[in-house]
Amino acid sequence: MNPEFILGFLLLLGGTIASAFPVPKTYLNRLINLEIPGWGLLLLMLSYNEALALLTFGGVSALSVYIFVRVIQKKEATG
Repeated sequence: MNPEFILGFLLLLGGTIASAFPVPKTYLNRLINLEIPGWGLLLLMLSYNEALALLTFGGVSALSVYIFVRVIQKKEATG
């Protein structure tokens, strides 16, 4: 096992837990915690292939931030 694989798996697991149960429940904190699993996924894929890692990281980051910002906008619009 590569060190990138182990560190990536730990970041992915820890970041997912941090996103699911944030301590101060603010949208900014959840958005920051959402980036931690993205970096974990990048390191996990980096242990396999560099191009796959970069494409996966770019896609996951762009998609997750877009969806989360839309959720924040809808929450603020309703109340």
